[in-house]
Amino acid sequence: MTLLDIDALSVTLPGMARPILDGIELTVAAGETVALVGESGSGKSVTARAALGLFPAGADLSGRVRVEGIDLVGADAARLREVRTGIAAMIFQDPRAGISPVRRIGDFLTEALRLVGGWSRARADARAAELLAAVGLPDPERHLRQFPHEMSGGMLQRVMIAAALCGEPKLLLCDEPTTALDVATQAEILALLGRLRRERDLGLLLITHDIELAAASCDRIYVMYAGRIVETASADELFAHPRHPYTAGLLGSSPPLEGPLTRLAPIPGAPMSLLESATGCAFAPRCRFAEPGRCDQVPPALEPHGAGRVACHRADDLEPPVLAHLASDSEDR
Repeated sequence: MTLLDIDALSVTLPGMARPILDGIELTVAAGETVALVGESGSGKSVTARAALGLFPAGADLSGRVRVEGIDLVGADAARLREVRTGIAAMIFQDPRAGISPVRRIGDFLTEALRLVGGWSRARADARAAELLAAVGLPDPERHLRQFPHEMSGGMLQRVMIAAALCGEPKLLLCDEPTTALDVATQAEILALLGRLRRERDLGLLLITHDIELAAASCDRIYVMYAGRIVETASADELFAHPRHPYTAGLLGSSPPLEGPLTRLAPIPGAPMSLLESATGCAFAPRCRFAEPGRCDQVPPALEPHGAGRVACHRADDLEPPVLAHLASDSEDR
């Protein structure tokens, strides 16, 4: 069953030279982990927030965002509340920014249950303790009495996951949930999310800039650049055979999770800002394979290619995968 269905979504702000999101198409099914990968400013977080009906103020919207069949573009307050309290929930990047430092963990976890659900204090406390145990925090009753400064970053991220689970959501939106954590804690949090997905048949949308991490933990990957999806495929296929030069560049500039370390090959140039527009492919100014007069003039469509889809005029010309070229270039430096 499809939980999240984003179809031709475009989001434009006044005064910007290009849309924040430009024709985004993305789906997440029950029991599936999907990654949305790209550099900072590519539109990943705006896409995730769209699944909760959280659009930038003053934005011009087109397209559809459906969560379990409910269209959120133009939805009224009652429909948005239905989605946000019982169908979808978000886990944000920095847990310390999401929890008031002057409130106890128990107050943070039980607030929605008591104010929205009408639960009694005793019932809400019992539910909060149950959720803390479910996310792997021992002695949950003690943690309910603690303040945020008494817990580590990894423990607070588990609290944020528990808070997201309060409404028994079917869809979890994870916006860089491990970025502020050390490597060992990152692995623990990802393992926890994977276990919860399996046990509860959740759909997970993982927002990350780390394509290696996405390939290791997700079923499918969408690669985003300058507000557009430039490639999508299964994690195994995309990791082994990237078709878009940007995807290959991300892989070539990321340290491998396994195997010997090699010299990284950074992507030249800088990401396109919202004050810049492109007549053709937005990645063309940074792409060593760009064809003048074509790539810089005609926007490529996202079309089927092999086992996935790619938006690149030269996708058919760049086989074997361009990652091999990037890797060989890095070794020569």
